[in-house]
Amino acid sequence: MRNEERLDVTHFILFTLVLARVGGLTMTAPIFGTQDVPLQVRGLLAAALTLLIVPSQWGAAVEYPGNVVHYLVLLGGEAMIGACLGLGVVILIHGMTLAGELIEQTAGLKLAEVFDPALDQQVPLFSRLLFLVTVAVFVCLGGHRMVMAGLLDTFQTIPPGGAGFSVSVAKAFVTLVSLSFQLGIRAAAPAVTALLLASLTLGLVGRTLPQLNILSLGFGLNAMLAFAALGLTLGAAAWAFQDQIQPALEVIFDALKTPLRTQWQG
Repeated sequence: MRNEERLDVTHFILFTLVLARVGGLTMTAPIFGTQDVPLQVRGLLAAALTLLIVPSQWGAAVEYPGNVVHYLVLLGGEAMIGACLGLGVVILIHGMTLAGELIEQTAGLKLAEVFDPALDQQVPLFSRLLFLVTVAVFVCLGGHRMVMAGLLDTFQTIPPGGAGFSVSVAKAFVTLVSLSFQLGIRAAAPAVTALLLASLTLGLVGRTLPQLNILSLGFGLNAMLAFAALGLTLGAAAWAFQDQIQPALEVIFDALKTPLRTQWQG
């Protein structure tokens, strides 16, 4: 009887470990983990995915925790694996929001802000637009399926209960932050360059024709130029994100010792 009870406890521990890993992804990844999705829906999604994954892990040798503290440490390690996959993509996507903020800062449109429910704060209008476009590109390219496939692959390389913090994970996030900044600069460069040239031209006109009200003229011109430049370069910004998403996922999977075996739909 005691052996049966011990077996049931082991199955419960295995289920909760898998749930923690899946929950780490569904609470952080784009599409799954944004605050636009109710917490109850994310919880049900994590539970449903766990029920699908657990039968394939019944044969895994799970370390039996001796106390509650050890059990919580195991849960935290599992949640970290899923969170690494989700946060890695989020960091890259927010490089595009940085591009929107750079454009608005240069155009003098910082007062035009909207409420972002994903961040629970006011964000620049262009940042919100680029964020939504980036998420749409991510879904159209099948990025959500690739992240989910990567999560399934982690169970082959890191069995439940075998998670642990690695220096490679920290280095991977440093690399992802660098890629995110590079993406933001690349996406904002055409519009920012056009706005800077327009400001320089207006400055020369103001020195030549001092009777003109350059302040009011420049504000309207910068606003129109910012919208025109963003409209013309939005496709290029989305293409730049497409070029960066696969290297970013490779960095995450390499840090977790998980091969990137899903073909990218580019």
